[in-house]
This record gives sequence, structure tokens and C-alpha cells, in this order.
Amino acid sequence: MRPFVMERWQSHYENEVAFNLSESGVHPLTLGELLELGGAADAALEIPLGYGQSNGTAVLRERIAGLYDAAGPEHVVVTNGSAEANFVVAWRLVEPGDRVAVLTPTYMQLHGLAESLGAGIREVPLREEADWQPDPDEVAAAVDERTRLVVVTNPQNPTGVRLTDASVRAVLEAAARVGAWVLADEVYAGAETDDVRTPSLFGRYERVVATGSLSKAYGLPGLRIGWVIAPAPLTEELWARKDYTTISPGHLTDTLAALALGDRVRPRIIARTRDLIRRNLQLVRDWIDDVGPFAQPHHEAGAVCFPRYDLPIESLDLAERLRVEQDVLIVPGAHFGMGPYVRIGFGIDRATLEGALDRVGALVRSI
Repeated sequence: MRPFVMERWQSHYENEVAFNLSESGVHPLTLGELLELGGAADAALEIPLGYGQSNGTAVLRERIAGLYDAAGPEHVVVTNGSAEANFVVAWRLVEPGDRVAVLTPTYMQLHGLAESLGAGIREVPLREEADWQPDPDEVAAAVDERTRLVVVTNPQNPTGVRLTDASVRAVLEAAARVGAWVLADEVYAGAETDDVRTPSLFGRYERVVATGSLSKAYGLPGLRIGWVIAPAPLTEELWARKDYTTISPGHLTDTLAALALGDRVRPRIIARTRDLIRRNLQLVRDWIDDVGPFAQPHHEAGAVCFPRYDLPIESLDLAERLRVEQDVLIVPGAHFGMGPYVRIGFGIDRATLEGALDRVGALVRSI
């Protein structure tokens, strides 16, 4: 299995640096804040710390399904984060000798998983000059009779850009031509700067699987609650795969997740996320104008941006110097198979972000 270099990088250093700009979510809510939003502080003390329903409780699956126009509770399998969701889907669908088409740059989990399962990878490049949209001809060329799965992230990681409807149609038409599955990682849906939730691919083609979680748009990564949205026959098979992985979410986290997705609480969490992203993105844009060698990134969703830079240094070396000399952790473009780019996570509290950007600027100016 190929090492997941970005996650190895973060796992080694994210808790050792003074300033962590490698995280891609927003500043997390505390347990107290979540319970206050839900008016459930006293009731929370009565939640038994036992195993939960292995595919998620009925109330949680119903609330997750409510985020999707074409889904019901029978289409939902609750997982331990979107990482497990993506894992069980790839484990079920990908066989040795298959081909998997991946829109890149992207979060590299499914890229590495498919390769480790014996599939050949065909990358479909997303280019900055095309606003990070795929060329429909390149999508079609990457998908052939041996293609089992097409992987997209929407909104995108690392760019923070949404696929246009034309791009989505190109992906779905290419997959439908050969009967391939489409896996849409939609973990950043809900974190849009324009307040328009990114439409899910689920329901637009009979072989679409969507994954999501509470980690990015909801500021609740510590709950480790994710999900798969899939056609009903497939959900049973994915649920059975979980018997060999984590078995179930905890009853505590399932209950708190259902609280977060309730009609009273969810809009307030999403409003908090979008407000934080808008304010901090403007701070990053102002800093880019001031510091010089970074291009203003195209951005529509999520607490990450992916600016290109013009400096005589490779992204791995730049990231290492920032870590060692400035105590700041970023993600180098090389972790996404890209050149002079860095992923900057800006979902942290404003004072910490300002301090981190000051340190990045100091090193950049010295270079």
C-alpha cells in the first residue's frame, strides 16, 4: 500500500507546531457549544456509552437523508468519518485489473486505495487556467470499458472550487457510457461562501455513490461521523463490510450527530461555518496582496485555498522550511502531485491565522 503522504505529514507534525495551516475544516465547536445550541446539556449526561446501531440510528439516517433530494434513510450507511465511507466503497467496488479515473488534484485517499486494491489509475487533470474544471474530452478519454469507478471531489480539495453543471454532466455521461460507478466525495458541501449548497451528484445517475461527514462544514471532526449515500441494494453490502472494520459508531457520537443535524441546530452551525470562511478568506486575500509571490486563488467553498507561488523553491522544501524555521505547518502542492502550489487551511481562529500568515510572509520575503 502506498503511504498516504499528506496524512503521514499531518500525523507527524500537526500537534507539534505552533501554527497549523494544514487542517481543512473550520475551528471546531466545543461539546458545550453544541449542547447549548441543541438545548440538551442535561440530557447528554444520560447518554449510555455503548455501541450504537451499526449502520446509524433511524433518526440520524433520516436527518442525513434529508440533506439529499433523492435519498431516503434506506440509502444511508453511517460510518466513522468520510475516510471509512470512502474505504468501504472502494473495497466493495474495485477489483484487481479494474481502472479508476480520478479528477486531480484531489484528496489522495481514493487514489491510493484504488491502487492498493490492484486498479490502474487514470488521472483527469484539473487546471487553474480552466478554473479547475475538467476538459470533457479528457474525461471521456480516461473512461473505457475497463473503468469500474470515477472519483470526484465536489467541492474540491485542495482548490475549494465547485464543479460546474457542465463538468458534472461530462463525468456522468462518461461513466454511463460504460456502466462505471461514480464516487462523489462531497464532504465540503455546506461550506460555500455564497450560501448556496453544492448540489449532490446522488440521484443524477443510477450508479452514483456520495460520501460526506460532519468534519468540514460542521466543525465537528471529533465526532468521527461520516456517511455513504448509495442505491439501496448497495447500502446493504457496504453495511456488511463495516462488520469487518469499525462495526458501529458510538451511541454518544450518533446522538450528538443527530442533534447537530436537527432543524433547529444545523442552520446555525452552517451559518457559523460560512461566516468564518468568508471573513478568514478575505484575510488571506489581503495577505496575498501584501506579501507578493502568491496568486489569488479561485475559491468557492471550504476552509482551504490552493494558491500558486512564484519562488525559486520546490513546495516540499518550502513546507519543510516553514515547519522547521517558522513553526508553521502547511500542505505542499507535491502531496497532490502538483508543482508550485501550497494548500493553506484558514478555518482557524483569526488571531492564530494572522500570526501564522505573518510567519509565512517572513520566510517568503527572505527567499
